[in-house]
Amino acid sequence: MDVIELELRNAMSEPGCPVCRLVERFERTEIETILYEHPNDPEVRREFRGSGGLCTYHAWKVLHLALSNPLLGPHGVSVIYEDVLRSYLSGKVGEDECFLCRLSREKERTLIESIADRLPELLDAYAESPSILCRRHYEEILKLVEDENLKTRLEEVQKEKLRELDARLVRLIESFDYRSEEKPSEDEKRAVIEAVEFLVGREVGPHSRRRERREKRWPLRLR
Repeated sequence: MDVIELELRNAMSEPGCPVCRLVERFERTEIETILYEHPNDPEVRREFRGSGGLCTYHAWKVLHLALSNPLLGPHGVSVIYEDVLRSYLSGKVGEDECFLCRLSREKERTLIESIADRLPELLDAYAESPSILCRRHYEEILKLVEDENLKTRLEEVQKEKLRELDARLVRLIESFDYRSEEKPSEDEKRAVIEAVEFLVGREVGPHSRRRERREKRWPLRLR
């Protein structure tokens, strides 16, 4: 078992899309590395200037991680964005692609191809895991699988996971009936989050939108 397969197996041990989770973790690690070690690195500054301070999503994610982590704080991100602002004031407005979007997309593609290549070794683990590939990543992996038997097996596994998810959603809905004496289980409380994650994926990379507050608040509304 190589490092990539181990990484994928570990990601499959949790609910949600393993590809989304690993891209999300990759983004966070990249940002923390930049803020910890490279705020004065000329290449890092060039990348930030080139895209005018990153895309909207990644710019706010960098700021959020900096200000929410006492080991980071505002210093590194202030150094980076003072440089971007000075570049703007001098008339040098960057129009390049956000480099964190580019890195995340490359990581995402590597993971998709790795799952497709290792599917004979990973499929049983995926079938037995609580994870569910989001629709987009599932469909992209399916396109890369050439063995028809393996493709059929993956389709069967995915459908079974979605049927089980649907059953949990039904039980969650039924628990809100005033006649119900059963409180929803933790798995049932997560069902609506998992359903949304399957349909639209997590908010990572170039496909991102903010989701953190929504995911944290919603379970508290369930009895």
